[in-house]
Amino acid sequence: MVNQTYTADVLVVGGGTGGTAAAIQAARRGAKTILVSEFPWLGGMLTSAGVSAPDGNELEAFQTGLWGAFLQELRQRQPGGLDNSWVSFFSYDPQIGAEIFADWVRELPNLHWISGEVPIEVFRQGDSITGVRFADFAVMAKIILDGTELGDLLALGEIPYRWGWELQSEWGEPSAPVSFNSLTKRYPVQAPTYVVIMQDFGETMSTTGVAAAPEIPAAPNYNPSQFTGAWDSYGAETFLNYGRLPGGRFMINWPICGNDYGEGVGRLIESGVTRGEFIQESRWHSQNFAHFIQNQLGRRYGLAEKVFPHTPTAFALHPYYRESRRLVGLTTVREQDILPIAGGRVASIFNDARFCVPLRGSKLREASPTGEAIAVGNYANDHHYPGVQFPLQTKSIRWGGRWTGTPFTIPYSSLIPATTDGFLVCEKNISVSHIANGATRLQPVVMGIGQAAGMAAAMCVELNCQPRDLPVRALQTALLEDNRSKTAIIPLFNLPPNRSDWLHWQLYYLNNPQAYPANGNCPCPSWDENPDSAFGKVLIQESNCFKGIFYRLDQQEYRFTVTAPTAYQGQNWQLVTLRSHIDEQLRAYPHEQLVTLWGRQNHFGNWLLVEHLNGG
Repeated sequence: MVNQTYTADVLVVGGGTGGTAAAIQAARRGAKTILVSEFPWLGGMLTSAGVSAPDGNELEAFQTGLWGAFLQELRQRQPGGLDNSWVSFFSYDPQIGAEIFADWVRELPNLHWISGEVPIEVFRQGDSITGVRFADFAVMAKIILDGTELGDLLALGEIPYRWGWELQSEWGEPSAPVSFNSLTKRYPVQAPTYVVIMQDFGETMSTTGVAAAPEIPAAPNYNPSQFTGAWDSYGAETFLNYGRLPGGRFMINWPICGNDYGEGVGRLIESGVTRGEFIQESRWHSQNFAHFIQNQLGRRYGLAEKVFPHTPTAFALHPYYRESRRLVGLTTVREQDILPIAGGRVASIFNDARFCVPLRGSKLREASPTGEAIAVGNYANDHHYPGVQFPLQTKSIRWGGRWTGTPFTIPYSSLIPATTDGFLVCEKNISVSHIANGATRLQPVVMGIGQAAGMAAAMCVELNCQPRDLPVRALQTALLEDNRSKTAIIPLFNLPPNRSDWLHWQLYYLNNPQAYPANGNCPCPSWDENPDSAFGKVLIQESNCFKGIFYRLDQQEYRFTVTAPTAYQGQNWQLVTLRSHIDEQLRAYPHEQLVTLWGRQNHFGNWLLVEHLNGG
């Protein structure tokens, strides 16, 4: 029974990574916004799902928008810094991430956040979505956004969506299967992971001789053979340091004989009961993996205490979902759209000239001459099917002394339903193929999608138009010029957001998409000719100075043997960087020469993150 009806300009359902970003951006633009979340923490994958060692958009040039602002806040708030793991350049206490999002929401008087609620019904008027009902209240809004983890509004609103694999015959994707097979049947979508946080309790034994860590009991269905060999190729210490967090904690989100869980994953969208069954089984599976780890590595390691705001506190609030229902939108992002162009290091940017956008009825609008990009991603195309090796077309590149991914863009029309108005998606539920979802699902790009969706929703309210009628260029300009968190929509390796010519080059390639460089570098002056980075100076000030010998092991693979300071003398570190001008210097530096570096050491990845470089 509906006891109260709220009205708003914008309603965002789901407080995940994309939904949180969308609500914040819509409210910052001035729209009266309501955000309804299922969980007491906002941020989804980045916080409540426990993936606090995120992947993608790590390069300085891609640290823009709300993602860049989030990283800046983490740097200020996380004691001991973010250099804690080897899977990510940024690992942090998920509670600190949740506090950042909560603070951003609290500062906006026009943003009303309601937690602990899930959608029950979607209201429609003809082809338009007009509101959503929850347990004892409803919200009517001009624009409604689906930010749920599994695209629940798509199903409730009877908005066409996809679930599962597409064959190669659908869009000609090179990695798609030619026919349905045992893999596509067993795993219609990628396997989720129920993240559990473990803790190093130290080697100290109590007076009773019992190790400090409480015993982790086995859960139902325990089968140690499922986990045998999980870290054999890495070693136990390297395995634990994969997702190491501050304070001697470890994010357990391990794909090799680990806690990915996909048995009967289709149950997630069958009913509330079957979804609950799957979630319970996936949590048991992670508990059993933690039990296995403790049995193998000793009682030094146990379940972490006081991490998440429920009991038991070591388990995330919900699984880390890698895939959801996927909208049937005006445009679908395919594998070809995220792969590098021939001979290049970037994917082609979305250009409206490739298609026209349908309006209601049979009328067509001619495409605008500018590109359609509204968000940037760069992660590799990464798929998870437990026990199965699934080969994909590579989109990884060596950059800055380490592997990263080919940058790609997300088009605005992939957020818009083909036939429904008053509605946008802003999570993993964009219009994307199953194959391409492996790259578009990552936390930073989803945050960018959410920011763009929130901006679009607020602008639709301002202009009294439907999302499909919103001029894409106006949206792009608003994102580029946002006074709080300007966001890149054209990926360029050598264009960090603090450059004075940043906006010029973003607009140039929007206006001239045919000129977008295959190497991903714009023809702007080098860092030395234009050192306008206050942000860069701060990074250097926070760095330590090291002297040593530079070794070039291979293309984009560098080793550094320390000669000073004395405490590190003789140690060998990998050299990596996130900054384009340092990447250029490393590629040109002479082999076996003395070098002076300023940077931050990551003990667990055994690398030095270089912020400044001088000759010997």
